[in-house]
Amino acid sequence: MTQQTLEHWQQMYRSLWRIRIFESQVQRLAAAGEVPGFPHLSTGQEAVAVGVCAHLNPSDVLYTSHRGHGHILAKGSDIEATMAEIIGRDTGLCRGRGGSMHLVDAANGVLGATGVVAGNLALAAGAAWAAQAQGKSDISVVFFGDGATGAGVFHETLNLAALWKLPILFVCENNGYAEFTSREEHSNVNHVSAFAAPYHIPTKTIDGNDLRVVHAEAGAAIAGIRAGQGPYLLECMTFRMAGHYVGDAQQYRSKEEMAAMLEKCPIERLKRHLLESGIDAAELDAIQNDATQEVLAASDRARAAPRPDPASVMDDVYTSPALHAITG
Repeated sequence: MTQQTLEHWQQMYRSLWRIRIFESQVQRLAAAGEVPGFPHLSTGQEAVAVGVCAHLNPSDVLYTSHRGHGHILAKGSDIEATMAEIIGRDTGLCRGRGGSMHLVDAANGVLGATGVVAGNLALAAGAAWAAQAQGKSDISVVFFGDGATGAGVFHETLNLAALWKLPILFVCENNGYAEFTSREEHSNVNHVSAFAAPYHIPTKTIDGNDLRVVHAEAGAAIAGIRAGQGPYLLECMTFRMAGHYVGDAQQYRSKEEMAAMLEKCPIERLKRHLLESGIDAAELDAIQNDATQEVLAASDRARAAPRPDPASVMDDVYTSPALHAITG
């Protein structure tokens, strides 16, 4: 690899660590009772977010799911504002009103996360249709888990995306579980990519824990979408090292399965590749340390920020004068 390419991968190595440390901090704060609700972590799945988002422009739109911290950070959202939102501070992306499962950063192209499984797919198709109708070169990207394929809206969205040749990238993070249920227990279809065939949508199933593979395949898929070739479905086989939510005892997993997942850590895999390419171990340690300090400092600032004023609870809430005119 050239030196420029090595620098590129080092930057992405830092991105992986930023997400990993950020979510580790979220987990710690949740255990301490500082995070409202039940945050869902993407620990172990960071390569998918970083590899895909590396190809996106600021004007491209992204829809994520309840496990979306990594996607949003990889897209470029401010790390302090994201943490502030998760812990319910007024300086958060949505002034602390959305929390972990409803992160939105419209200024950066992040148009929504949803706790409704598969609820983000149709929204992403709508954004893709809007870009197409306006003659823009922007694309829409939507992340979802394999459990979403059991919802009717998944198939409805694939059908319309294919019919209208929408500029949309479907990214399935197939971590093998729909909440607590293994793929084998809830579906007779082994690979999500098989669902693309009836709609004639190009697709590929890849190793989602290898950042270099994700980066290459996502880049090729996105290039085709921008060229007007229509939608693409990228299935990334990956693993979540954490539970379905913070506090999940994971009794549905064996110790052997958990140990095997640790061996496929995307950060360690990229680290080995960089070491083999001649990058000094001390340099990689420095990258990890810098990312750690950035996240911890941002977390401290977020925690020091004020909570939303209860008097502002009606701010930014839609209202209709017509409804107010209705009596009774």
